[in-house]
Amino acid sequence: MDYLISGFIGAFKLLLSGDAETYSAVITTIAISSLSIVLSLIAGIPFGFLLGYFNFAGKRQVRAVVDTLLALPTVVVGLLVYAFISRRGPLGELGLLFTILGVALAQTILITPIVVSLTATAVESLDKRLGMTLATLGARGGQLAIATILEARYAVLIAAVTAYGRAISEVGISMMIGGNIKWHTRTITTAIALETGKGEFSMGIALGIILLSLALIANSLLIGLKRRN
Repeated sequence: MDYLISGFIGAFKLLLSGDAETYSAVITTIAISSLSIVLSLIAGIPFGFLLGYFNFAGKRQVRAVVDTLLALPTVVVGLLVYAFISRRGPLGELGLLFTILGVALAQTILITPIVVSLTATAVESLDKRLGMTLATLGARGGQLAIATILEARYAVLIAAVTAYGRAISEVGISMMIGGNIKWHTRTITTAIALETGKGEFSMGIALGIILLSLALIANSLLIGLKRRN
């Protein structure tokens, strides 16, 4: 128990002293997760709207694929993206491997199905008369889509918070694509794995406290949005 107590004491010292290495991992995590959630919302909300609003041949199969991707293992995404952006891969010339952008793009692939699935569910749950009312008022194309998404805004925000929560707690992609490079691509989760393996429990606990705090904030927002919804 002594090493646990000393670990917590050391952790609070690191947090209160503003340890540069500790907060570097925090800033990197927030940067990667924020970029990935923006990209996933840009791609996921329109696709989720189309999947939820329109009926078309094969819709059930497409929805089944999207829902299956919700459980996509992070290491599988990391492996596939690594194969594409490594030096021998077709996108190797872009130099995305071991960069923040590379990790963010891989995380975008991981969390976009969450945005798509929850957005589609939100659109499907709207009153069926909404579309007819909007059409009667002259809404077409983009106007129809924007009005529908605004009507389901709280559910879409729930999708965003859920996706962000998975992004900040992800470790496989960050390790494989980012390389866990100190001061550059090291995130909270990869730093915890590394420092714990080295026996540096103080930094591991400090980063764990920050990660739990971020998760608590995300869950608090999620609960608030569900109540509004």
